[in-house]
Amino acid sequence: MGAVFESLPSSLVVFDRNLRISSRNRAAEIILPPADDVATLLTRLTIEGSCIDWQSELRGIIQSPHSRHFDAMAPRGKDQTESYLSIVISPLRAGDSSEVLGGLLLADDVTARISMERRLAVSERMAAVGKLAARVAHELNNPLDGILRFTNLAIRHCEPNQDEPLNRYLENVKSGIQRMAQILGTLLEFSRSAPGAMEQATINQIVEDALAAMEGQIREGNVTVVCNFHHSDMPVVRGSSLFQVLCNLIKNAVDAMPDGGTLTVSTDLSSGDVVVLVEDTGIGLPADIERVFEPFFTTKTDGKGTGLGLAVCRELIERLGGSIGASRREPRGTTMTVRFPQRNAVATQ
Repeated sequence: MGAVFESLPSSLVVFDRNLRISSRNRAAEIILPPADDVATLLTRLTIEGSCIDWQSELRGIIQSPHSRHFDAMAPRGKDQTESYLSIVISPLRAGDSSEVLGGLLLADDVTARISMERRLAVSERMAAVGKLAARVAHELNNPLDGILRFTNLAIRHCEPNQDEPLNRYLENVKSGIQRMAQILGTLLEFSRSAPGAMEQATINQIVEDALAAMEGQIREGNVTVVCNFHHSDMPVVRGSSLFQVLCNLIKNAVDAMPDGGTLTVSTDLSSGDVVVLVEDTGIGLPADIERVFEPFFTTKTDGKGTGLGLAVCRELIERLGGSIGASRREPRGTTMTVRFPQRNAVATQ
């Protein structure tokens, strides 16, 4: 029986009527914090809801015929995120009698499930935005194009220096319309469900093409570029989606270094995966790193970003069965990691 107790994948803690812990299995030793009594153990977790008097709560549970469920978070370690736990506390009685022996605490690590639910929620929001974008594009494209054309005609009909305020107003109108067109173009890209053209190139060539496309912005930003390429056995892949992703990541990196800095782009092959790192020495990431991939979330100043770039990047990389992640770079800056299975992107000859 002891072998079964120790081999359970769930964390199991047995406690007596005085709430003293009499035994716990190996899984509980790993996931749950150390404590001599179950009330102290639970106070060391973050329980969803208000502050609970665990002495009274636990005594009530072991005297009742029913179990209680709680959602909790447990610290994993100094530099790791917390684990999400599903906890069930049940009374423990002697056989069929009503004699109370104590209670059982059963805890399951549901971190993976919670993470998946959050990703699904984000995916649903992205799908909704994609559908909305298609409708918005259909409704706004033609009138927006007409407004821009008439604005340009009005600017041409104004003689230079004849009515300076009017010229300035029209130029401001034109700038605003162009800004709207930029946002609309990003929404259109976000709403597309199929990849673009199937250009073929090595990963390193795609990186070089993206850097060349962003050369003007890199030069204006006084940014130094460092490339660390893995040169042996780099695959030839379908490059259009990757080119778009890399252009966006490079642009974000340059924008994050308003006073100049160093942009480092690295390529590698790891366990059958293609890995591309885009690193900058810029202003860094917000406290909640995952928010940077949410649609319309941006840390840029007004007029500098639509908040859809990284959402589009994640969508494109996930089509290849890969992932894109952000992390803080020491001593400052950001590292964006793109990883996808080599077999999913290799171009057919």
